[in-house]
Amino acid sequence: MSTSTLRLRGVLKGHDGWVTSIATPEVRRDREYNSGLEQMIVSASRDRSVIQWHLVRGDEDPNEYGRAFRRLRGHSHFVQDVILSRDGQYALSGSWDRNLKLWDLNTSETSRLFAGHTSDVLSVAFSPDNRQIVSGSRDRSIKLWNTLGECKCTIEDAHNDWVSSVKFSPNPMSPTVVSTGWDRVVKVWSLTKTFKHHTNLNGHTAYVNTVSISPDGSLCATGGKDGTVMLWDLNAGQHLYSLDGGDIVNSLAFSPNRFWLCAATDSGVKVFDLQSKNTLTTLQKTKEIENEFVTIQADSNPGCLSLAWSSDGQTLFTGYTDGIIRVWGLSNVGH
Repeated sequence: MSTSTLRLRGVLKGHDGWVTSIATPEVRRDREYNSGLEQMIVSASRDRSVIQWHLVRGDEDPNEYGRAFRRLRGHSHFVQDVILSRDGQYALSGSWDRNLKLWDLNTSETSRLFAGHTSDVLSVAFSPDNRQIVSGSRDRSIKLWNTLGECKCTIEDAHNDWVSSVKFSPNPMSPTVVSTGWDRVVKVWSLTKTFKHHTNLNGHTAYVNTVSISPDGSLCATGGKDGTVMLWDLNAGQHLYSLDGGDIVNSLAFSPNRFWLCAATDSGVKVFDLQSKNTLTTLQKTKEIENEFVTIQADSNPGCLSLAWSSDGQTLFTGYTDGIIRVWGLSNVGH
């Protein structure tokens, strides 16, 4: 009998600041399928850039999992968040310069500028059909945009403090946005007819940093300064159970094909098994890597700020305060 675990496979080096966000493409096995998407991810950083990575092994350093293919510059302050369009042709970034930028990844040019927030943009998200964009800011507002850069709706004072994270539900039958704030509240918004507040999810005892929604849109997980990961039933609008993150939770990601939830915290990465509600593993920052040993000359104990699964659920990308992205792969461990 064997079980699956995650092992460090390599690193991506190129950022000169905290890796604040990572986005992976949706690889579709149909006539629109682009094999090149399997070899690409994007990341955002406090070095004010977005990097488009080409995932090929380095010839000089066996620990390198890929190389910086393009560096997208244009923001004048920290880039806090980045996401990819469904076809993987565009990246959308949000920055402390108060703007969002839509990047054409084929040309590395900015195709749209989204201006309107009066303070730092902390989170951005595409709707499932890529026709709408939502953003959250330190100005306490949530804005809904079309892809032409036109603001269609603004919810002023959506939270009583900074809006830290916004996500669309992947369920197209129930158009929903979930937001988190430094007011300790998780809010659910309905987009069925208009952008309307639906319900509050209360329970966190300190500011909330992040929300992740399950692949089927039925659950969401939230985390923040209180170190507690809370699981919520989005349909019923109620708390299900909590998990111990052990430290400030900066980002969360559901596995696309396993009952796993990963938490990026100030002290590292925890992987939870949602069936047993136990910690499956805590990822160490240096481990054996394909019979080589990863030696990283950097911050001795970097915190993890961002993470993202590959669309097939076989690879986990994690971004740290030392500017390095660590890449983990699934391995079977026999008993």
